[in-house]
Amino acid sequence: MRTIIICGATATGKSDLAVALAQEIGGEIVNADSMQVYEGMDIGTAKLTVAERKGVTHHLLDVLSVRQDSTVAWYQEIARKTIDEIHQRGQNAIIVGGTGLYIKAIVDDLNFPDTDPVVRSRLELEAIEQGAAVLFARLEKLDPAAALAIDRANTRRIVRALEVIEITGQPFTANLPREASSRYPDAFHFGLSQDRESLDIRVSNRVDAMWDAGLVEEVQGLVLTGLREGVTAQKALGYAQVLQLMDGTLTSDQAREETKRVTRQYIRRQDTWFSRDGRLHWLGHYENRLEKILARLNS
Repeated sequence: MRTIIICGATATGKSDLAVALAQEIGGEIVNADSMQVYEGMDIGTAKLTVAERKGVTHHLLDVLSVRQDSTVAWYQEIARKTIDEIHQRGQNAIIVGGTGLYIKAIVDDLNFPDTDPVVRSRLELEAIEQGAAVLFARLEKLDPAAALAIDRANTRRIVRALEVIEITGQPFTANLPREASSRYPDAFHFGLSQDRESLDIRVSNRVDAMWDAGLVEEVQGLVLTGLREGVTAQKALGYAQVLQLMDGTLTSDQAREETKRVTRQYIRRQDTWFSRDGRLHWLGHYENRLEKILARLNS
């Protein structure tokens, strides 16, 4: 049974392509989007509806409450177990998402050092006293590659990366192995690309559609179920901006435009991350992507 990765930046069409592929070859989809793991975070993460999944089994959607914090180590364990189970059922596993570190955690032999309470507490205190921006600037100097993979507003992950650097004496990304050590050496790796101008338009249209579909109301409902109590979920693109709207620090128009801006910024980080993976076979938006994938799988 095969393992297939479909990755790329936000709004490049990964989810729909994965469903079409699964229908063609008999496959189940494993989510590799760090925010689609949260129950109730649907509109702002562009999570496919049940109807849009067209009967294809999807895994690792809606597996955490917004109060819970996800970690790469947790994701690695549950995703690999899921893939093994898919293969045991005689199905192909299709890993789909734009969170590069999650995908790398699945396919490569990443090691996650234990936490050091003393180091972590000190870094958390520094974050409170100096601000996350100061710690992020330190991370950019110590490990630029890690800084590309981590949202500068995600204090918890910044602290974790700096903790690993201090504990091991190596960059956080020293845990990222060469391609030869892949857990799935026969996997097929596909990256979806799109020119920046058309992608910017897609982002703008997508964010407008999310607002029209009720993103603000979705966030308001999630606040009642604990969104502000979790660290990870409330930092999600769009959700953080709506929370600022609810707090009165942004107007509705400002929140919408800020969501577009940070999404484009995130896409640039995704592009940089994925461009470093030499295993990816890139597919442009102008190509018949499904046809190209099927031809490569059958070659």
